[in-house]
Amino acid sequence: MSTSFAFPATRSAMLLRRRIATYFVGGAEQIPALVGALDGHLVHELSVDIKDGVRESGMVCAVLLAADETEPLLDRLRELPSVVSAELA
Repeated sequence: MSTSFAFPATRSAMLLRRRIATYFVGGAEQIPALVGALDGHLVHELSVDIKDGVRESGMVCAVLLAADETEPLLDRLRELPSVVSAELA
């Protein structure tokens, strides 16, 4: 006699690589808050461009996100006082 059990397969959300461009003011002092907003996500690439004499700096990153996580992450970045804009690139 054999017994078999059927368990529903757990379905993890499909993660997609999203490139996010964030522009901010305040220079290098703002980097810890920007990186902190990415906490809990798998970041594949991260680059920050700060130029002397230029008002806005930029951060571009590639993050693995489920589709329903994209807007909340963009909103979290936009809520930072130094952020001018955060969009999918």
